[in-house]
Amino acid sequence: MTSQRRIRLFLDSNVLTGGIVSSWGLDKAALSLCAARLCKLVLAEVVRDEVEENSLLHAERLPSLKADKLVEHYRRLVSLTNPEMVPYPSESLVISSRHLIRHAADVPVLLSAMASKPDWLLTHNTKHFTEAVAKRTGLRIATPAAFFRTLSSLLG
Repeated sequence: MTSQRRIRLFLDSNVLTGGIVSSWGLDKAALSLCAARLCKLVLAEVVRDEVEENSLLHAERLPSLKADKLVEHYRRLVSLTNPEMVPYPSESLVISSRHLIRHAADVPVLLSAMASKPDWLLTHNTKHFTEAVAKRTGLRIATPAAFFRTLSSLLG
């Protein structure tokens, strides 16, 4: 990948959180690609805030030593990935774009992805981030499994 630009991955909070809290799996693999800087993590502030909130809720259920480790793991991950940050969309844009996706809480995430124009938006939320949403927005939306299947077929 030396002469090619890195694949830019916009991770939804469920993929990012899954990669942080699990010891293995495709969510973790996507984060590993970003930590190794083979792919570029595109991180929306709205996603970051949701992940931090979810991580704190998850950490509250763990023994204090494991909770500290989780928080440290998250901080190290952000440091390793050196993410491309995407600011919150304006409130007026969120309101005027409500028609783009069924779930209101996903509007700022979708708008952040649209603004950053990533190569892929990875999510497990296929109930809301549907093919119709992908067509309306021009985004390539997939689960981590579909992303890795496509990546595998491209690499042979």
